[in-house]
Amino acid sequence: MTELFSAQAVPVQPAEPSGRLRIGELLVRAGKLSARDLERALAAQQEMGSMLGRVLVRLGLVSELDVVHALSSQLAVPLVAADAFPDFMPEVPGLLPGFLHANAVYPLGIQDGLLDVVMAVPQDAFVIKALRLATGLQVRPHIGTDSDIEKALTQPMEDAVVEEDAEGLGDGDAGDFVEHLKDLASEAPVIRLVNTIIGRVIDLRASDIHLEPFDDGLHVRYRVDGVIHAGEIVPPRHSAAVNSRVKLLAHLDIAERRLPQDGRIKTRVKGRELDLRVSTVPTVHGESVVMRVLDRASVRFGLEEMGFAPDTLERFNTLLVRPHGILLVTGPTGSGKTTTLYAALSKLNAETQKIITVEDPVEYQLEGINQIQVHSQINLTFANALRSILRQDPDIIMIGEMRDGETAQIAVQSALTGHLVLSTLHTNTAAGAVIRMQDMGVERYLITSAVNGVLAQRLVRTLCSHCKEPYEPSAEVRERTGLARFCPPEQPIYRARGCEHCRQSGYRGRTGIHELLVLDEPMRKAIMDGRDANALNAVAAEGGMLSLHEDGLRKVAAGHTCLEELARVTQDQSDA
Repeated sequence: MTELFSAQAVPVQPAEPSGRLRIGELLVRAGKLSARDLERALAAQQEMGSMLGRVLVRLGLVSELDVVHALSSQLAVPLVAADAFPDFMPEVPGLLPGFLHANAVYPLGIQDGLLDVVMAVPQDAFVIKALRLATGLQVRPHIGTDSDIEKALTQPMEDAVVEEDAEGLGDGDAGDFVEHLKDLASEAPVIRLVNTIIGRVIDLRASDIHLEPFDDGLHVRYRVDGVIHAGEIVPPRHSAAVNSRVKLLAHLDIAERRLPQDGRIKTRVKGRELDLRVSTVPTVHGESVVMRVLDRASVRFGLEEMGFAPDTLERFNTLLVRPHGILLVTGPTGSGKTTTLYAALSKLNAETQKIITVEDPVEYQLEGINQIQVHSQINLTFANALRSILRQDPDIIMIGEMRDGETAQIAVQSALTGHLVLSTLHTNTAAGAVIRMQDMGVERYLITSAVNGVLAQRLVRTLCSHCKEPYEPSAEVRERTGLARFCPPEQPIYRARGCEHCRQSGYRGRTGIHELLVLDEPMRKAIMDGRDANALNAVAAEGGMLSLHEDGLRKVAAGHTCLEELARVTQDQSDA
């Protein structure tokens, strides 16, 4: 197969010698590609409908330069590297910039009636004929990478853009801007580095990748089980290239580095489908990029596997099957609120009920459920979407987050008109959600009429089963922490130690701790009396609610986690 990037590529020679190796075989012989990877690429080619060379580069199996080297050898066409291009593009009468861009052709010069050109597809006889007719010259093709040709063609335009932007930027910013534009090319070392960074999330079980630019380079950090861990440092000379590669994968504007951007990457790493939500923000040293791993496996969790104590789960399921009312899940960012709501929705029967969600963003796609993505740029806000979906005759509505009073008011009206509404709030405690709704302008009598219950939750790291170490805490520790209530004096508890299975952290995985506030009659009376969050907590405790700390102590007593981890997660439970 001699075609590289063009669907209409035609060989210069009338026929290909039978002994000529195909490009894939050349790459395998050169040690650039394994036979198994070639089979994968050929299979992907059938699906993508593209040329093999482009497929190999897109899959990150070889670099663009490797493919061009192989094609140069196959066609016996000289290879021209970027540094051999003329400093200024020679003017050739009859050649229009649009034609050069569209066909990836760059003129090298005219000598003895011959026009030397470098082409991404030198075997394209139609382009060579068009060049000959347009210029009246004989054409001698050379081969180069598509990215080198594109950079050479756009360099004058880039220089003009940089001059305009440099007026409002410092020298360092203007230099970074040029570097970002020049990193449009996907070079093999950068591809391998980015693939390695993304691939480590599988080994580390990371939930987020942070690429943070500083003076000494791009710091790579991974969030594992809710805690940030330092990774490698990418040298400054590669920092912009790595960020540009990520932005290209996420289909972001590679030239825009002064405004935040959001995108998404879908890729396959080590046999697993990965969905990454990408966010970029400008900092003084360059762009900071965060990739959040959206693990589809977590959506398949049932509520039973999410750390609920049996009594809490029973009461939560009771609230979930009520025909109408509001059920809130609260907690800070990263506490698993969305996963809990998704697990709750998957428990409900989407075949017999109309379920609609309004989210920003839609993180996971659920079968049988109508999901709406908020777009504030076109005024599709939570409130506007909610008004529209009420005319869609839903049974159950899930609101990604109650962000303002307008959304809260519509949610209350929906609950009072016979809909079950699930939503999240950013509060530290379950009782704090009631106060937050009052702050949003929802009247107390509406809260007591519409809200069924509030679930507050956190995620605590679970101890590694291979190395957790038993010990008996002192009586003073038992009393001070409240552990004595859940753990008999003679029963040991466990602490983190560290081994090769948990990468010496002592922890592996996370589980939830919960407090569930049910709006019963005493709670409704306390809300109507205008009691504060502490008083509401006290009323709920009298009704049998265990706080987050107390539910965590039950998990400490059961050996799932340790006192130090519980203290780290629950040290601030105040909404005051």
